[in-house]
Amino acid sequence: MSNEWFRQVNGHKLGDTPNDIVQVNTELLAIAVNWSNIIQFIRPDGTAVAATEDVPNNRKLATDGRYVYVSSYAHECVIGGETRTFTRGYVAKIDASTFTVTDAVEVGYEPEGLALYDGSLFVVNTGGYAFQEGHDYETSIDVIDTATMQKVRSVETGQINLFGKISASGRYLCVNSPGDHYEIPAATIILDMEKVLSGTPDADCFVKLDRAATYNCTGRDGRFLAVGSHFSYITGEQSFDYITIDPAQAMATGGREGVSEEMPGTLRQDLMKLTNPYCIYVNPYTGYIYATDAGAYVSAGTMYQWTPQGEPTGNWRIYINPGTILALDPDASGIENIEAAPETGSTIYNLLGIPVTDPQPGNLYIRAGHKFIYRGN
Repeated sequence: MSNEWFRQVNGHKLGDTPNDIVQVNTELLAIAVNWSNIIQFIRPDGTAVAATEDVPNNRKLATDGRYVYVSSYAHECVIGGETRTFTRGYVAKIDASTFTVTDAVEVGYEPEGLALYDGSLFVVNTGGYAFQEGHDYETSIDVIDTATMQKVRSVETGQINLFGKISASGRYLCVNSPGDHYEIPAATIILDMEKVLSGTPDADCFVKLDRAATYNCTGRDGRFLAVGSHFSYITGEQSFDYITIDPAQAMATGGREGVSEEMPGTLRQDLMKLTNPYCIYVNPYTGYIYATDAGAYVSAGTMYQWTPQGEPTGNWRIYINPGTILALDPDASGIENIEAAPETGSTIYNLLGIPVTDPQPGNLYIRAGHKFIYRGN
C-alpha cells in the first residue's frame, strides 16, 4: 500500500485532481488529471510514458485498446497542431501509440461519463455549470460513431444533470442524476444501448428509477451495485440509497421491479456506516468488493474491502477524496514474484508487515520476502 506510488516510481507528483483512470491494454494505463490539464500515460508498474496537454479540463475516460476517448468541459482542443474551438463541451480521441489527439467532436455542455458499446461511444451530458453560466442543464446522452467521430444520435431522457459515475453491464448503462438539489430530485437512468443503436424511439430506450446511483459499479453477476446521494439545499438534509439494480428486469418492467436493497453479507449495513461514500467497486478478477469514504473531504479518506460474500476484511487510510478504483489482472499486473500459493510452514504477512493467520483468497501477501496472491488451500 502506497499513497505516493507515482512519485516513488517517477520522482515527481502525478498532478492536481486526477479524475479517472482506465487500462488501455496490457502495457498501458491512462489517467485524466483535471486541474493540471493533462492525460498521463503510465505502464502497469507505474512508470510514466507520456502525457498530453491538448485536452484541458478533462473529465472521464474510455478506451477500445487502441484509442483513448476523453470528455472535456473546455471549448478548445489541439488536434494535429491546430486549435479547434467548440461552443459546448467535446470528446477527444487520442491515439494510444502516439499519445496525440487525432479528432474531437462537440457534444453537450459539461460532458461527463463515457461508455463504449459495439463501436459507438455513449456520452453523458450534464450542463453542470448551468447555475453559473448562460445555459440550461443538459438532459441528453449523445452517441458517437468512433470510426468517424461524428454524432449519430442524441437520446433525450428528460432528466437533468446526468452527473456522476456511470457503469456498463453488457447492453445496459447505469447513469446517475443528482437533479438540481432544489425542486428536481435525484434519479437513475437505465439505458438499453442495443435499443439505441437499433433506432428504437427515445422513450423506449431507457427507464427512470426514483432512486439515486451517485456511486455505482457492475458486479460479476451483471447487476449494478449503487450508493446514491440525495441532497437538498432547501432543507439542508442528505440521505442515501444503498441498492442493487437488475438492469434487464428494470427495463422489462418499466422500473416497477429490478431494484433491491439486498446486498451480500454485511455490505449494505457497513456502507450505511460511511460518512461520505465516494466510490464503490467490484474487482472483476477476484470478486472482492471495495468502497471508499471521503470523510470530511479535506483529509485522508478510507478504503474498505469485502469478500465476494460481503464479509469485511479490513480498511486502509488513503489519500484525499478517493474516487476511482482500477484493478489490474493479478496474473499480468507487473507485480514481481507472484506465486500461485504460499508454501506451508512459512509465516505469511500482509502488505503492512503484520503476520496473518487466516489469509483470504485473492489477497496479496508476503512470504519469505516474496509477494504472492493467495489462491486458497
